[in-house]
Amino acid sequence: MKARINALFVAAGAAVLPVIACTAPAQQSQAAAPASDAIRWEVSVRDSGAHAPRLRLSQRKSTSDLQLDGRRAEFGAARSALGGAAGPVSFSVVHEAGRLDCSGRLNAAFDGAGHCRFQPDAGFARALSDRGIGTPSRDQQLAMLMVDATIALADGLIGEGVRPKDGSDLIAAAALGVTGAYVHELQSGALRLTAIDDAIACKALGVDGAYVRGLAAAGYASLSSDEVVSLKALGVTPDYARSMNAAARAAK
Repeated sequence: MKARINALFVAAGAAVLPVIACTAPAQQSQAAAPASDAIRWEVSVRDSGAHAPRLRLSQRKSTSDLQLDGRRAEFGAARSALGGAAGPVSFSVVHEAGRLDCSGRLNAAFDGAGHCRFQPDAGFARALSDRGIGTPSRDQQLAMLMVDATIALADGLIGEGVRPKDGSDLIAAAALGVTGAYVHELQSGALRLTAIDDAIACKALGVDGAYVRGLAAAGYASLSSDEVVSLKALGVTPDYARSMNAAARAAK
């Protein structure tokens, strides 16, 4: 098996890639910056990239962006307020991780700026600590609000055997969409995930259950997450793996 896997790497034109060290997107990795009460918000429809208003929170050197596209119910009041007429505006966002109270001024609908105060939820922090994830910092809880990191998400990951090691792991999982359901989908005869970093790496490379099952059907079962991620990064498809496996058998 190992020889056939190595042959795939060689045929694809590269050796096995090192394990991908996945980090959270920009707003998460920056969340570890020193806490500050000075949070500035801006809303704009320019350069939103998703045909929806973009709400941006800035704190020192950190920046978090959220599309106000209606998918986050807790931002519904913010979307309504920021879509109003020019003048003073205020809105609040309430999430498991904490409460964000903002005020400022609109120049026009979805065009304005102001400042926010964030109050982290102590019960949420305790719940994460009780689950062995550690106590998140204030800035991490603000990032958790932005990416919708919840206790249910943490429980789902723990239930699948990939407990986040700390708040940064939970933020990364939430931002990339690494859920318990996603991990469960990957758990097949070809792959067994035992660490959150492995699940995050798989998601970052676009590995899904169909890809893993395809490799297994091609004769490459019991692969490590490093091997699956490396094969995906090299562009190795299940069809290609199947043809290489057939060629190896024919050469014997």
